[in-house]
Amino acid sequence: MLFLSRDRNPSPRAPARTTALRWGLGLAAAAALSGCVVAPPARQVVVEQQGPVVVAPMAPPVPYVETVTVAPSPVHVWVGGFWEWGGGRYAWRPGHWAAPPRAGWAWVPHRWEPGPGGWHMRPGHWAPR
Repeated sequence: MLFLSRDRNPSPRAPARTTALRWGLGLAAAAALSGCVVAPPARQVVVEQQGPVVVAPMAPPVPYVETVTVAPSPVHVWVGGFWEWGGGRYAWRPGHWAAPPRAGWAWVPHRWEPGPGGWHMRPGHWAPR
């Protein structure tokens, strides 16, 4: 008795089918895995003026109420005035208009915070909104 099966006696087209099947599976796997690429989230960059920490022995006076004039252009932002410590006293630095370094950035105002040894100045800076 003679039994023929595809496993024992493959047809001449079997290698071509196997190669095509392997290519098809490889391409399907590559397509599936290429959809899994995930980009890391964009990092937020904050530009802050770094310098010596200014410490005043007493709280700053109440800020002046400033008259804000007309902006020189639509991109300009009002940078409010602030009290600066130097020479043993506070001096008022008036506000002014400034253009942000990048579109969509906002001005974070100067501020004084109580801390060790007195009041610490946190300088104003530009930051993304």
